[in-house]
Amino acid sequence: MMEADVITDWEDAWANGPHIPGGAEYPARWAQAAADFRSTAIMRDGIFWPEGTPKGLAVVIHGGWWVRFSPDDWSHLAAGALARGWAVLIPRYTLAPGARIAQIGQQVAGAIAAAAAQIAGPVVLTGHSAGGHLTARMVSAQTPLPPEVLTRVARTVPVSGLFDLRPLMRLAVNAQLQIDPAEAMAESPPLLGPASLAPMIVWVGAAERTPFLWQSRAMAATWALLGAPTRLVEERGRHHFDIVEGLTDPTSQMTEALVGGL
Repeated sequence: MMEADVITDWEDAWANGPHIPGGAEYPARWAQAAADFRSTAIMRDGIFWPEGTPKGLAVVIHGGWWVRFSPDDWSHLAAGALARGWAVLIPRYTLAPGARIAQIGQQVAGAIAAAAAQIAGPVVLTGHSAGGHLTARMVSAQTPLPPEVLTRVARTVPVSGLFDLRPLMRLAVNAQLQIDPAEAMAESPPLLGPASLAPMIVWVGAAERTPFLWQSRAMAATWALLGAPTRLVEERGRHHFDIVEGLTDPTSQMTEALVGGL
């Protein structure tokens, strides 16, 4: 984590890999862990199914700045909730610049609605980085979720999310994202406020880069001030790449936060 209060190099401030030991090795590790998980899991219609009747639907939305990765790189993040008896969906969406962020949100909402039509019970949502944004977006005002699905959302756990899109307009990645001021205002959960009073636990690694900490702190504080049941967890010793490992473990604090008590 950077300690400076004033950021002078914005590209470096948002860069995770160069500041994480072995950062370049993580994508290959994720892909291998995901492939190993799929080799033993039961999957139908893009959903991982537990033994017996699911307790509900858990949704894990992958990250990658909306421009990288696919569910095939993140299948292993279904392991924790699956072992707790939940069906798990990792939605597939078109990467930018093939789709704008608003369109990606619509795709994710459609995938959640289709899965929820097959699975009874509560729906819980989590996602990492860009997936953290999409998690919060699903329960924000002007949500793309159908009302009958929104009412079933029992809890959300956005992880290391990019919630306020306005700062991203100044980054090189915006050549692909094409965020403009209107889209930033229309797709930023802190600016929209909540559409649901389902509890939200905003999760971030305490060792993350300063902008990611700022994003999560601002997200949690803003919605709490608006009356939503929101709290912040800054997990000690975790950075942007290893923070999601909690979702692979059915006994972790993160998995408990997502599905515990439901």
